[in-house]
Amino acid sequence: MSVNLIFKIAAVGILVSVLSQVLKHSGREEQAFLTSLAGLLLVLFWILPYVYDLFVTMKQLFTL
Repeated sequence: MSVNLIFKIAAVGILVSVLSQVLKHSGREEQAFLTSLAGLLLVLFWILPYVYDLFVTMKQLFTL
C-alpha cells in the first residue's frame, strides 16, 4: 500500500466531514447522509484490491 492512498483517504475524509457539516447546518440532512455514503463507497472501492490481495495471500499461506 502506498502513502498516496493514505493521503487520498485522509483528504476524502476531511472533505466529506466538512461537506456533511455544511449540509447538516443548512438543513439538508439527507444530502449530508448521501455525501457520507458516497465518500465511504469511494474509499471502499480504493481499498478493495488490497483486501482481495490479502485474502489471496492468506489462502496461499494456509493451503498445502
